[in-house]
Amino acid sequence: MRDPDPTGPQPNLYLVGFMGTGKTTIGRAVAYRLRYQLFDSDHEIENAQARPISEIFATDGEAAFRQMERKFIETGHPAGQSVVACGGGLVVQPGMLDLLKSKGVVVCLHASWETILRRTSTNKNRPLLDVEDPMARIQTLYKEREPIYKRADVVILTDHRPTSDIISHVMRVYRREARDWAHAHGA
Repeated sequence: MRDPDPTGPQPNLYLVGFMGTGKTTIGRAVAYRLRYQLFDSDHEIENAQARPISEIFATDGEAAFRQMERKFIETGHPAGQSVVACGGGLVVQPGMLDLLKSKGVVVCLHASWETILRRTSTNKNRPLLDVEDPMARIQTLYKEREPIYKRADVVILTDHRPTSDIISHVMRVYRREARDWAHAHGA
């Protein structure tokens, strides 16, 4: 993979989508190839709060967590040359997608409900799936969030694809969209 043109546009890349779609895994690889910093919004919040998300949800509630996400997007990372793997619910907050688009390129990673369940079933740090019927919860949440996810700059399917193909796809999309973003934002 070619290195990015250091004189070209270098807005942030925001990876959004439902939990278990590969945002952190793909983000790590893309950040490495671009020589950008990687930020995982969930991990950044956990580090700042010195406690896991499940505890934040249990003690402070989801609304407080969503405020922490907004603060991270507003002030918690550099204005450029960053890949940000966003928590699954971050983008559905009112105005958040527009805020992300003002700061960089937004790519949504998508997977089927079955794939999401398989990928998340072993992770106990998913408070929204700590329910009796995780598949029903995935379906409900996804149906609520899907209209927002579809408004990302690009949606990329991650089901049944080698990770290397997804990384290459995200890199191509980012390079193209970064040029368009820079043109639209006068950069």
